[in-house]
Amino acid sequence: MFLLLVGALLLLFCTVDVWYFLRGAQVFFQAWFQPRIGDIMAEQSVDGQVLPHDLDYMGHMNNSRYLRECDFARFHHYMRNGLFMASHRLGARMVVGASTIRYRRSLAFREPFEIRTKVIGWDEKAFYLEQRFVSKRDGFISAVMLCRQNVVRCSPEQIIEFVCKRKITCPEFPEDLKHWLDYISASSQALRAESGLEKKDE
Repeated sequence: MFLLLVGALLLLFCTVDVWYFLRGAQVFFQAWFQPRIGDIMAEQSVDGQVLPHDLDYMGHMNNSRYLRECDFARFHHYMRNGLFMASHRLGARMVVGASTIRYRRSLAFREPFEIRTKVIGWDEKAFYLEQRFVSKRDGFISAVMLCRQNVVRCSPEQIIEFVCKRKITCPEFPEDLKHWLDYISASSQALRAESGLEKKDE
């Protein structure tokens, strides 16, 4: 019986990313019991540390781990400011439509860091967020990520109004976000032209 259980666990860990789902559950319960953040534009931070399974062949945090940590930080962010529960109750889904990360300095083994996440704007289809990896050793911003979180079967305005009980005016987009959106639009148009598809907004 014991060997059967061990074999089943080995099969599970070999075929499913178990740690991903365990980490997601941990983030959910951690955020659930933390105080609610009333300001949807407020920056929030989550702590992390570079562990052995985060490392690449150079002994640094590997590129894909940054994106994975950003996923958990966004989920934590949405849980605490109410956007996740609001989207759930409205029957909406939020999916990543685009992301760009700029690496400035490697995070080394056992280096503590925090991910600072904030909503920097929205339009009729998506939320836009900035996420920063900040080393807790010296405060250096090691990486910066921009993310477009598409909203399906609803709109950001409806979700915000559900959370805040009133309409909120979106702040003006920062220049780097405007340039990034121009790049996404140009890329989409080029790919449509390459595929012979008619031009339309994504």
